[in-house]
Parts: sequence; C-alpha cells; structure tokens
Amino acid sequence: MQPLVWERRPDGLRAPALVCAFAGWNDAGDAATRAVDCLARGLSAGRFAHLDPEEFYDFQTTRPTIRLADDDERRLEWPTIELFEARAPRAPRDLILMRGTEPSLRWPTLAAQVVELAEALGVQLVVSLGALLGDVPHTRPVAMTGHASDVALMERLGIQPTRYEGPTGIVGVVHAACANAGLPAATLWAAVPHYVASAPSPKAALALLRRTEALVNVSVDLSELESQSLEYERQVGLAVQSDSDIQAFVERLERAVDSEEDDAAFDVPSGDAIAREFQRFLRQRGDAS
Repeated sequence: MQPLVWERRPDGLRAPALVCAFAGWNDAGDAATRAVDCLARGLSAGRFAHLDPEEFYDFQTTRPTIRLADDDERRLEWPTIELFEARAPRAPRDLILMRGTEPSLRWPTLAAQVVELAEALGVQLVVSLGALLGDVPHTRPVAMTGHASDVALMERLGIQPTRYEGPTGIVGVVHAACANAGLPAATLWAAVPHYVASAPSPKAALALLRRTEALVNVSVDLSELESQSLEYERQVGLAVQSDSDIQAFVERLERAVDSEEDDAAFDVPSGDAIAREFQRFLRQRGDAS
C-alpha cells in the first residue's frame, strides 16, 4: 500500500504553492498549524488526500483519540497528515495545504512523499512553517527567521536568515528534501515568548501568515486573528503585571531587543517558575469568570 492515499485528484490548479505545518515540536504556541488552518478556512479548502497513519506513527507515543459526534456516537480518530486544495481565484495561484501531527517514524519516506506529491501536482513553491520558543518579549513584533533554497527567494523572504545548528524537526527535513530535489523552497519560523509556552499564540500565527501571504501572493481575511492577537497581548500583559519578577524579566527582554544586544547573562526567574506563575494566574482568572 502506498503511504499517500488519494481520495480524489485535484485538477486545474494554477501555479500551486504548497504550504505545510506540523503540530508538535515544530509548533510552539500552535502558531504554524493555526496559520495553515486560517488559510484553509479563508479559502474554503477541501481535503483530497492523506497519509496512511500506520506508516508514520508510533501509536503509544502519538495516540488515537475518541471523539463524541453530535449524535453522541463515539468515533475513533487516528493521527494523520492531511492535504487540502485551496482555490484562490483573485490571486495568481492556488494553494495546496498540508497539515498534521509531526510523525514519529520514517521521516525520509514522508519527505520523499512530499516531493513526489509536489512534482505530480506541478507545485512551483514549497513553504514550510514553524514556531519556536525564544527569549523574546510579547510586547514587540514577532521575531522571524527563515531559510530558502536560493538567494533570490531568500531576498523575497525579507527576514533575517537563520544560522541555527542542531536538532531539527520534520519541517527541516521536508525543506531539505524539497531543496535537494530542485523545488524552490522556503521555511519561515516565528519566535514565541518562552514564558508563555503553554498558551496558543495568535500573534505568532498572524506574523507567519503575513509573511506567507507576501511570499505566495495569496491573501485571506485576517481580521479575526488580528483581534485575537490584541486580546492575547492584553491577557499576557495582565499576567506579567501580576508578578514583579516576571515584569522585570520582560522589561529586560524589551531593552535587549530594542538595543539589539545579547542580554542573556542577567539573572532571571527560571522558565519553569515563569510557566507556573502563568498557569496559576490563568487558573485564577478562569475561576473568577
């Protein structure tokens, strides 16, 4: 059985770009998958294929889940990676969207499937999205890094190229496979404040979407995500103000960003302590509402 299961074949795609994101290690604050979800909703995307989950997941690590449907019927959902076609008639191209949970097995096989799919559908650009935790303040514009398969595409990204060396996730593997196959490929990463690690970050998702829109020349309505980003900043601001140590820490991050200096040597609360404070604050607000 082939790992890629075609449910139907999308026809007539115009100069398609493939945009992909994976939940898990590559997806701090759920920002990357949320960005792809917004594209899917904004363009009324329809699923046309998926990857056989048995090929790519250790189900003791990434377990299937039970869901209750509207009729109270219990349904079993397996982790998988889905593919959607998104038509954008007012834009110069259409999109193919790939979204799922980072697989636990056979990464080279999955990356090869992505390349095969892209070549079969005439994909002209592959954009992979990720989000990471960083020493960045929530009060400043989202810090972005990225990489591209060629200099011209790197210039179009308009962001600081990453010089990261170390472990990577499926986003890095897919990007490398596409670039090695001669497909124009770019990867975009948004930084999420590590002291808000447990909370979804609409602000980072919005930043990824805006960069992606500029890169693929396809736009969707972002007004809802913009409102959610403002509310995110407000809620995090309230949490920061509730603890003087965290507030001092954020102020130092702001000064470091504003002066473009590496301020990593100052004494700050541990990440675990900050996370505990935020969980306590959010629980208290939930009890009060």
